[in-house]
Amino acid sequence: MGRVTPQDDRDDKGAAGSLLLDDQLCFALYAAQRAVTAAYRPLLDDLGLTYPQYLVLLVLWEHGETSVKELASALRLDYGTVSPLLKRLEAAGLVRRERAADDERSVLVACTGRGEELRERAARIPGALLTTTGLGAEDVARLRAELRDLAERATAAADRHRAH
Repeated sequence: MGRVTPQDDRDDKGAAGSLLLDDQLCFALYAAQRAVTAAYRPLLDDLGLTYPQYLVLLVLWEHGETSVKELASALRLDYGTVSPLLKRLEAAGLVRRERAADDERSVLVACTGRGEELRERAARIPGALLTTTGLGAEDVARLRAELRDLAERATAAADRHRAH
């Protein structure tokens, strides 16, 4: 029996059945996510933020004071991942955390004045990313819609799998 070449594997099963790394949707998404995060890095370095910290601030700038639970949900992260991010942002003087007056179990997060000031400087980041990547607004809108659809389908598939 001869050796199966990558092309033989692709011919027999198509890309959907291929075990080649470059044929994997998950790897294409992973590589794209890493590349996009790397493109953000110099823009965020100017603000003294990491990418996850930037995402936290985006939620707070959009929604104002938010519970940690709502923040974690918006970012699709668990509490254990959000908590250290908030501690670092609080230590940097960009956010404040306090217990909710009506529910001691709930912790509310809001930007400080310094965190709000950063918003103005951050406003240039989306446009700068488009310039750096050469993507147009229509390209970004199409990609965002396709990725949201993929996320919804993958979440539904994971939920079905957990239910069985």
